[in-house]
Amino acid sequence: MRVMITGAAGLLGAAITSELSSTAEVRAFDHTALDITDAGQVSATVAAVAPDAIVNCAAYNGVDAAEDDAPGALSVNTFGVLALARAAAARGAVFVHYSSGFVFDGESARPYVEEDTAAPKSVYGASKLLGDWFALDLPSAYVLRIESVFGPSTRKRGSLVTIVSRIRAGEPVPVFVDRTVSPTYTADVAAATHALLIRRPPFGLYHCVNAGSASWDEVAKTAAEMLGLPFQLTPITLETAGLRARRPRCSALSPAKLAAVGIEMPTWRDALARYLATL
Repeated sequence: MRVMITGAAGLLGAAITSELSSTAEVRAFDHTALDITDAGQVSATVAAVAPDAIVNCAAYNGVDAAEDDAPGALSVNTFGVLALARAAAARGAVFVHYSSGFVFDGESARPYVEEDTAAPKSVYGASKLLGDWFALDLPSAYVLRIESVFGPSTRKRGSLVTIVSRIRAGEPVPVFVDRTVSPTYTADVAAATHALLIRRPPFGLYHCVNAGSASWDEVAKTAAEMLGLPFQLTPITLETAGLRARRPRCSALSPAKLAAVGIEMPTWRDALARYLATL
């Protein structure tokens, strides 16, 4: 199987590239090698690579920046996805695309399932939802919603990576006490993606997150306990954080549908312990 990966230099892209390289012929592209907002370049690159599957890890992830840069967010998260989806359809390739829990309004009292109605409250969330729709127009596409991802990174990107860095440095840790999330390890997303491409369960939308949910302060406390280090919490709330874009109070997702097709996601605590063991 030949797999083409976009956004390969990012946190998720690096994990996907590493995982799939064990069994597939991988052609990986970062944003300097392939601009997914250029439909002509996308079409030509896909024709040249001739992949059996295209895995899109490219994304505009500036949640706050998107509020003042809707064209930028839409160009990558919506129309970039459309360009890749069209190229995949022309090639007859399977298309894998990653979405976000930010497509929901955050008012749920439980983790969201795939059948729940999306109602994004930010430009970023809206741009991701539109990308979902374009990808799901394909008969052979997997759209995997992920949430609060963490993993090895030299740039310390992501909320959990920042939390762990502060704990290890003995610094106060500002964390939300009123946001519920599904912390998700990039290695587990990569393994699930690999399983989907090998097993080929029904195409469609899946929530691909580590099982369980927690508030950010619970996640931080658990990380400190696992590290055996003291923890100094600086509580923040959605109202006091002063963020440009509205965040969902609950962006936790349920991976039950994925489990129903035979792909069980480990719990977030198990994933956190494995991640911390790599540091």
